[in-house]
Amino acid sequence: MAVTLRNTLPDGGTIDFPPDLPISEHADEIAEAIASHQVVVVAGETGSGKTTQLPKICLGLGRTRIAHTQPRRIAARTVAERVADEMDVELGNQVGYQVRFTRHTTSDTALTVMTDGVLLAQISHDRDLRAWDTIIIDEAHERSLNIDFLLGYLKQLLSRRDDLKVIITSATIDTARFSAHFDDAPIIEVSGRTYPVEVRYRPLETQPDDPDEPVEAIDQPTGICRAVTELSREGAGDILVFLAGEREIRDAADALADLALANTEILPLYARLSAAQQHRVFTAHQGRRIVLATNVAETSLTVPGIRYVIDPGTARISRYSSRTKVQRLPIEPISQASANQRAGRCGRVAPGICIRLYSEQDFQTRPEFTEPEILRTNLASVILQMAQARLGAINDFPFVETPDRSQINDGLRLLDELGALRSGHHDTPRLTRVGHQLAQIPIDPRMGRMILEGARRGCLREILIIVSALSIPDVRERPSDKRDEADGFHRRFTSEVALQTTLSAVDRSDDHRSGDWSTIRQRETAQAAVAATDAAGQPLRHTVHTGTRPVKPAQRANSRGKNHRDAGRDQHTQGQHTQGQRTRGQHIRSGESTSPSQGIDDGGDIMSIVRLWHYLRHQRKAMGSSAFRRMCRAEYLSYLRIREWQDLHSQLKRIAKDLKLRRNDEPAEVEDILTALLSGLLSHIGLLKTSETRTSARRRGARPGPREYLGTRGSNFAINPGSVLAKHPPELVMAVELVETSRLWARNVAAIRPEWVEQVGSHLLKRSFSEPHWAASSASVVANERATLYGVPLWTDRRVNYGRIDAQVARQIFIRSALVERDWRARHDFLRNNDAVVAQAQELEDRSRQRGLMADDQALYDHYDQRIPSDIVSGSQFNAWWRRQDDKHLLDLTVDDLIEPGAVAVDQFPDTWQVGDLDLPVRYVFEPGSGHDGVTVQIPLALLGQVPREPFTWQVPGLRQELATELVRGLPKQIRTQLVPAPDRARAALLWLADNGADHTKDFTCELARALTALTGVTIKDSDWHPENLSSHLRVGFEVLDGSGHRTAASKNVKKSQRPRTSQPRKMAHSEDLGQLQVDLAPKVAKTLTKAARTKQIHGATSWQFGAVPSHVDVRRAGVDAVGYPCLVDERDGVGTAVKETRTAADQSHGQGVVRLLMLCLPDPTKWVVAHMSNATKLSLADSPYPSVPDLLTDCRLKTVDSLARKHSDGIATIRDEKAFDSLALQVRQDQAERMAKVVEETSRILQSHAGARRALLSLPDGAARADMTSQLDDLVFCNFVSATPDPWFGYMSRWMDAVVVRAESLLLNPGRDATQMDEIDVLLGEYDELCAEQPAGRLPAQVEEVGFMIEELRVQYFAQRLRTHIPVSPKRIRQAIGQVRSQS
Repeated sequence: MAVTLRNTLPDGGTIDFPPDLPISEHADEIAEAIASHQVVVVAGETGSGKTTQLPKICLGLGRTRIAHTQPRRIAARTVAERVADEMDVELGNQVGYQVRFTRHTTSDTALTVMTDGVLLAQISHDRDLRAWDTIIIDEAHERSLNIDFLLGYLKQLLSRRDDLKVIITSATIDTARFSAHFDDAPIIEVSGRTYPVEVRYRPLETQPDDPDEPVEAIDQPTGICRAVTELSREGAGDILVFLAGEREIRDAADALADLALANTEILPLYARLSAAQQHRVFTAHQGRRIVLATNVAETSLTVPGIRYVIDPGTARISRYSSRTKVQRLPIEPISQASANQRAGRCGRVAPGICIRLYSEQDFQTRPEFTEPEILRTNLASVILQMAQARLGAINDFPFVETPDRSQINDGLRLLDELGALRSGHHDTPRLTRVGHQLAQIPIDPRMGRMILEGARRGCLREILIIVSALSIPDVRERPSDKRDEADGFHRRFTSEVALQTTLSAVDRSDDHRSGDWSTIRQRETAQAAVAATDAAGQPLRHTVHTGTRPVKPAQRANSRGKNHRDAGRDQHTQGQHTQGQRTRGQHIRSGESTSPSQGIDDGGDIMSIVRLWHYLRHQRKAMGSSAFRRMCRAEYLSYLRIREWQDLHSQLKRIAKDLKLRRNDEPAEVEDILTALLSGLLSHIGLLKTSETRTSARRRGARPGPREYLGTRGSNFAINPGSVLAKHPPELVMAVELVETSRLWARNVAAIRPEWVEQVGSHLLKRSFSEPHWAASSASVVANERATLYGVPLWTDRRVNYGRIDAQVARQIFIRSALVERDWRARHDFLRNNDAVVAQAQELEDRSRQRGLMADDQALYDHYDQRIPSDIVSGSQFNAWWRRQDDKHLLDLTVDDLIEPGAVAVDQFPDTWQVGDLDLPVRYVFEPGSGHDGVTVQIPLALLGQVPREPFTWQVPGLRQELATELVRGLPKQIRTQLVPAPDRARAALLWLADNGADHTKDFTCELARALTALTGVTIKDSDWHPENLSSHLRVGFEVLDGSGHRTAASKNVKKSQRPRTSQPRKMAHSEDLGQLQVDLAPKVAKTLTKAARTKQIHGATSWQFGAVPSHVDVRRAGVDAVGYPCLVDERDGVGTAVKETRTAADQSHGQGVVRLLMLCLPDPTKWVVAHMSNATKLSLADSPYPSVPDLLTDCRLKTVDSLARKHSDGIATIRDEKAFDSLALQVRQDQAERMAKVVEETSRILQSHAGARRALLSLPDGAARADMTSQLDDLVFCNFVSATPDPWFGYMSRWMDAVVVRAESLLLNPGRDATQMDEIDVLLGEYDELCAEQPAGRLPAQVEEVGFMIEELRVQYFAQRLRTHIPVSPKRIRQAIGQVRSQS
């Protein structure tokens, strides 16, 4: 179909096609193809003119709304300028351009040159792209991410837009793929350059003259210089040098400058340059021009006058790491297609030369095409726009080349991280409210998320500053040769204190008005260094400021609404962790905390950006434009990047305003700012690793490297050495950028806290809970929570309410721990009732000694589980439900719920043990090995002396048969074999006793022996029984209780006299030997009875003041009725009264008291006795164990009064009134002088015999016999031996001393006989010692003393028979006496 192209526009402007461009010859052909097809692919080599002429062809066809995309902003501007110039129209009218944040068009603009990203963003609000009737996708062969998405979207759109024309332009690279994508769209090929290009290969190496020598490599700047030198000899023409980045451009410029090339201009060209600097490349010039460019000059741009190209063969290729989830920008070899594109930049004005700084073999091994960006980048932005445009499932989208599923998943993960996607819609992404807002912000989704969070937290003003700074290269420069000086200037922004010091110094200086920055630099550097050091050592609280005026704390507090921190937070975060929130000290590693000086308060590198911004604003207002430029240069700040920062900030402000995001008026808190930034950097956090490797490196003498961080998804990184936090790494950080070079480096770092991560990333946290348990303090079920974000631990032991996590398990734990195990301090009546019921059931088990009778804990659990609602998981919830419950007995237990009725014969295990008139409580314990296992009888202290032992040998009825069986089994073998089987014999014996009147006042073994003898005829002696070998639970225990009660510990702040006493008696002692308890506690029993008598006790009396002393009294102590025995007590200087526990103890004490009172009342006859003593007597009395002779005579008087009192009375204990005492005193007074003289005389004889015996022992050798006799003498003669030895034994003592002398003489003649007899004496002495040990404290009873004196008589019979004994004595008689004493006790 023939078409006619018009040559003018309605609003002015001409349309013509330069004949020197190859595409001009194909203008009609292309116009016909566009008119006939919706999609046309135009393939033209570099220099064919397709970029500038295709829009004019469309205009000639009458298309009035043309969108012409370019991959780069610089290309969009330059193409628009060139087309407008060719058409002779003003830029911005019929021809305009639009790039990010900049739009230079009007409503009448017919051709808009734009970046592909701008067209992509328009899809969100114009799904069918109705604003355009023609779309030209230029440089499609670059296969950028935006281009691939646009091509896929346009394929879908064409079916809905029949009027839409799409022209795809590409170099002659893989055009068939584009044609096939659009259903075999026609391809029109246009020839390219008209001049040949010679390609030369100059690898970066030096060929030695000698072939045997190795090849030496050279660096890239040297290779470029050599190539420039070579091309300079070829003739006139400009040179285009391709370089990987800005740093390489600077290095090459420095190297070329050293060549001092005549009449040569060196210009840089890269995307970050200002428009004015970029335009210098296109201006006319004289001489040779060397353009040092990045790959922005590889396509679209046609730099005029280029005849030579130098291609190092490398470029920075953006690649996304699927492992670390980081967008990398490594320098890589370019593909063959890119190399040919670079070569095509020359040869447009004359034959060209391209020098490749690599070998031809290297070129041949490179890939043919550059890998499409969609296959090597994160797809988050594309997916976001697709979801905003509701394009359906990602898998169904017609990509030119479908990206790998892992890349799609990574993009989805990033959007999910940012909270942009609804859960459960990943195949067909659906956006959240945040996602829709992100889609309207034409920047990286991470940065957009920061802006939204900043608005929510009331810190949007600071966030816009930071985001705009992070979107461009750092404005702070660090030249390698002046790095320390540059760091000194930049250090001023690391803390608020350092910045304020700098601003104060500037304000005080007049030098800045004239721009004398050399003076200011010297002053500032010194002051800022001091301030920065002070800030690191003494961190101060600060906020971001505006200008130089400090912000007051009150202003900060009022700057944010009270709901800023909590509004919109995830519900899970709000409710789940209100309990047990932890501080920084409870982070995963408590040993390493982050102090404010290490960046938390100062905000690290990120807050340095804000301070730098305010510093620049302050300085810009204070000085002119030229002075400000000089300041930037002097302080190593890029003026051009600052301008770009300011422009971008203004554009972001406009976007925020369009989205109705409110900027804060007052400075925000650092915590809010960092948390807002963290919302977009959740996958860029890291936890400091432990420092073992650094320590080991120091030990080896090596220099330790930077501290490593555990990053997300198993990555590891280190803080960039230029960071303010590099030397003092915090524990937990976030990084704005992770760049992989020699290692993975974190740039623009700030310290963070785990709580901040939870605030913005709760939906991403992987939480695990361990050790759920009941916490009685909070009456709830809690667990230890461990949270990680992409593998980075945030905390490991935070206590959380488990009821909100797993209500079912929490309810089980609540019932089992709080109600069944009773670990809940609640005061409900049903709990007290159930505790009592459980205790009663347990007691029945203990009594019967049958475990398993009571229902187990599961039965208790089922009881509560069936009655408590399913949503009750804590104490507070239970209390709320229970208050509404009408039936307050719903949860009550009964004993029948726990133990089957009749399972225990309760009457066989009585609660009390009746002994005479006493009912003693009985306690049962079933804990073998505990020391309290079995039956324990509780005896009040006041009754201890009145309880006999024999009834308790019978055990309780429920254990009596087992007791009898064990006793029978413990009999000697010759008896035991006649009583088998033991259980049957024991059962029969108990039945016989029941029928024949068992005597419970006797020992059970005696009655059992009687029954067995009657049944079997077997005789059993008392010595055959061995009750000491019984199992512990068959031996009755005795627990003595003090009925006085004791003061409670709950009233420590109350005066002691006012503290209440407990009603519960206090346990004083526990033993299985009742007799031993009675002996040990006799003094306490007496004291208790004395207090309970409720009669005034007398002490220190020297005459009879007691009235009639009764023989016994009935007392009541703590509700216990007992019998006491009043008596007198010898107090040495006087006489008192007391109440004893037994009559024997009372009679003994009363006799001693009467004797002491007689001594105090009667005249002392000692002087008369001394006056009538002989000299020999006086001399013998001087050698005694008494301290002095008067002490001896006093003891003799005591002996005298005691013997006379016993002589003249029927028993001293019967003297219980004043009349009887006075009668006795009169009789004793009459005889005491003569009687005392006789006692003194007898004492003299004893002492003389004692001295003779001591002399006799001196002649004996050391040995057992001598030791025995020495011990015998010590036991007979001691201090107070006169009054301690009763009559008539006192009169025999001198003979016992003489017997020692005789024994000493006989020992030398027959030592063997002495040893044999001494062995027999030793056995008797051992038995006597045991008898004495069984007696209560105090003086031994007379019957026990008599046994000792019988042993002395036996010594006379054995060792001195010629002295004769006064009584018949033998070992048998002595043992009978011991047995008789024990039977009476």
